[in-house]
Amino acid sequence: MNPNPTLRDKKKEATAYALAEAAFELALKQGMDGFIVDDIVQQAGYSRRTFANYFSCKEEAVAEYFMGSASKEDQNMLFAGLPPDATPLDALYKLLKLQFTSEFLHKLRQFVSLANQYPSLEPYILSVFRRLQIAAQEVLERFSRGRYADGYTHLLAGAVYGAFVPILDGRMNVLLPGEAGDERSGAMPFDQYLNSMFAYLRNGF
Repeated sequence: MNPNPTLRDKKKEATAYALAEAAFELALKQGMDGFIVDDIVQQAGYSRRTFANYFSCKEEAVAEYFMGSASKEDQNMLFAGLPPDATPLDALYKLLKLQFTSEFLHKLRQFVSLANQYPSLEPYILSVFRRLQIAAQEVLERFSRGRYADGYTHLLAGAVYGAFVPILDGRMNVLLPGEAGDERSGAMPFDQYLNSMFAYLRNGF
């Protein structure tokens, strides 16, 4: 990530996001078979040539919608709020709280649901989680400044981000923020799941 983006960089990011947002909205409304690239550029207000400068296909554009979550602003907020004796696990916990907002989690679950319906999206699920994981690793490496062994931040980020997959694809009964449930459903609130996951990491399995 460029720490000092130029005006041109910001315009490119805005263009890519507008195209990705349009693709995601069309996918939700019409399904992946219900729209083409021309529909995306028309809704976003760009040309097909501009689309081709950023994405190779509509599936890639839909997946790209989720890539702006690990922003420079989040990193600044993260480092400013941590105590001097904070560990990489503390930093990762705060990053997840900043990154995985209620809105983001609900939309990410919608993306996973779309991928279950449309096989053409399936390869992009791993890509989304991999890129989120890499962004987290970069944050942790900046935070740790060489105080931990090589590979530690990779292992830590991999374990945490991997734990989100089963709650998004429905294999674990976890209520996302804002979702209603009752005691009979046996569903665990998201914050409880997050805290339990980090308790395992802090205490060992």
